[in-house]
Amino acid sequence: MVVSLAGRDVLCLQDFTREEIETILKTAEMMKIWNKIGKPHRVLEGKTLAMIFQKPSTRTRISFEVGIYQLGGYGLYLNAQDLQLRRGETIADTARVLSRYVDGIMARVYAHKDVEDLAKYASVPVINGLSDFSHPCQALADYQTILEKKGRIAGLKVVYVGDGNNVAHSLMIAGTKLGANVVVATPEGYEPDEKVIKWAEQNAAESGGSFELLHDPIKAVKDADVIYTDVWASMGQEAEAEERRKIFQPFQVNKDLVKHAKPDYIFMHCLPAHRGEEVTDDVVDSPNSVVFDEAENRLHAQKAVMALIMGGIKV
Repeated sequence: MVVSLAGRDVLCLQDFTREEIETILKTAEMMKIWNKIGKPHRVLEGKTLAMIFQKPSTRTRISFEVGIYQLGGYGLYLNAQDLQLRRGETIADTARVLSRYVDGIMARVYAHKDVEDLAKYASVPVINGLSDFSHPCQALADYQTILEKKGRIAGLKVVYVGDGNNVAHSLMIAGTKLGANVVVATPEGYEPDEKVIKWAEQNAAESGGSFELLHDPIKAVKDADVIYTDVWASMGQEAEAEERRKIFQPFQVNKDLVKHAKPDYIFMHCLPAHRGEEVTDDVVDSPNSVVFDEAENRLHAQKAVMALIMGGIKV
């Protein structure tokens, strides 16, 4: 069956079916192969992507900018401080204006409502490059990496240890849609959004996967195929950092914790890592770690997204 995602917004992976997510992953694999063998794939020749950044970025900016270039298009970097948003222009008006100039919009924002408003008022596709609720592009790169390293996603035990944040949300949503057995371990009071927990449970019931929320990291990682963590204090939570360090210390991914996983488990982190906090050097630099393959796959997964929604290619 041919799947077309032309014109779609990518705000949250809950908006996509299992088949659609698998189409993105298949396209990402194809993009990676073409990139490695030097096969031109300029499917967005002459098209322009506006890239709005409210937050600093390494992987998101570089992967989108390089990606749109490799697809034959042009990425226009727009720091939020340089736009008229700073002087009170509404997101709605910004979306309407940008739609007259560009073929797609990517936004890395603080509040998820900002990308929702961009999508509501823009007449071109909008991609969520990160919001406080969702990080869909990261999850696509994550599952592309899992598929490469493990050969499958369905039936694997994917364990997230740490803060129930935007990264956890997208990992839960995509994993349960793809048939994985997703486990999230957080301190009490730092669980994922209740709405996302319900989505994960519903997705798992439909896909044959499972979802479990625990407060014991050792129990969570027992026989894990994948262990994933993220920083304890995200951008915008700096004032809570010291308190969070104390609360999250028992959830550090270290050599003692990973002993409970399968011997061939893979370790994942969206980066940047605060080494010595949520993860120790002996884990992040171990042979089990795939964090840099995962970072590379941001490029390929996002190229797949752009090609599918801005170029209308069908897979």
